[in-house]
Amino acid sequence: MKNLNFASTTELWKTPKEIFLSAHENPDGDAVGSLLALFHFFNSMGHTVTMMVPNRFPDFLTWMPGQENIMIYAESKSHCDKKMNRADVLFSLDYNSPSRIGKAEQTFRSSTAIKILIDHHIDPEKDFYNHCFSTVQTSSTAELVYEFMIEIDKDRVDREIGDCIFEGMMTDTGSFSYNCNFARTFQIVSELIEKGVDTVKINRLVYATYAEPRLRLLGFAISEKLVVNKTYNTAYIWLTRDELNRFQYKIGDTEGLVNYAMSIEGIRFAALFTERENKIRISFRSTGNFSVNKFARSHFQGGGHKNAAGGDSFENMNKTLENFERLLTRYASELQ
Repeated sequence: MKNLNFASTTELWKTPKEIFLSAHENPDGDAVGSLLALFHFFNSMGHTVTMMVPNRFPDFLTWMPGQENIMIYAESKSHCDKKMNRADVLFSLDYNSPSRIGKAEQTFRSSTAIKILIDHHIDPEKDFYNHCFSTVQTSSTAELVYEFMIEIDKDRVDREIGDCIFEGMMTDTGSFSYNCNFARTFQIVSELIEKGVDTVKINRLVYATYAEPRLRLLGFAISEKLVVNKTYNTAYIWLTRDELNRFQYKIGDTEGLVNYAMSIEGIRFAALFTERENKIRISFRSTGNFSVNKFARSHFQGGGHKNAAGGDSFENMNKTLENFERLLTRYASELQ
């Protein structure tokens, strides 16, 4: 990245450091891949490295090398806090503000460590960080992490690190089907293959290892819970907690489900509503110029990217869906 001065951190890595890597709540493939890539990279340089996510990540990422070393803040709060307080350097990976790490935010903010952000979401909290490496002109945070590493010491980027980078890039672009129209993205994939990364194998490990209940949930969601509103070129799926429990729901089981609604011909806006313990979690997708980031920020306390975002509703499911349908009328001209 020509406009991101990764080399400005070079002096930091010349002496051993305690490094704390963090990723956002409800970590996805890009978050976990970015964590693990930097974990292996800094370990190889002789630094002491800790990884933390606020809560558990999907089972389809547990094949990744080093994932067993990731600490879960919800399960190891005191230990994570101690590591943050002792760290020389704190990293924010794949999130634009410490508010995205949930209950770990206060300890993170109060730390006197050097703070570095690497992220591809809009509106980063720039003033909080000593080094803020942020751009939306990239496929993923994993791609930025790759650029960071080759700027610092390209010879340390091996196949194991490459596996983590490719997984992050692949999952955050829906197998390179959106947010990836950048020449550099595919140049990096080529470089990773040259390092020995088996892209077919990684694709299968992520997308072809469904448990039977997850596949049945997918079928149920599409056949019974898909709503298509042709007036506003919108489709959505909604799932209650009882329905999720019926199919033995685990974290990650609804990953990518919103894309099925988005795949219908003529649909410009899609959403997935899943009922959690105290809120409705919403995933948004769009095509063209309709910004789901603005929509999520304006109405559902969320945000993300122009064509992929998330948010929350603290109403019940029925009221949330009623509100969503009502909002569509306000955006009618943008959805045509």
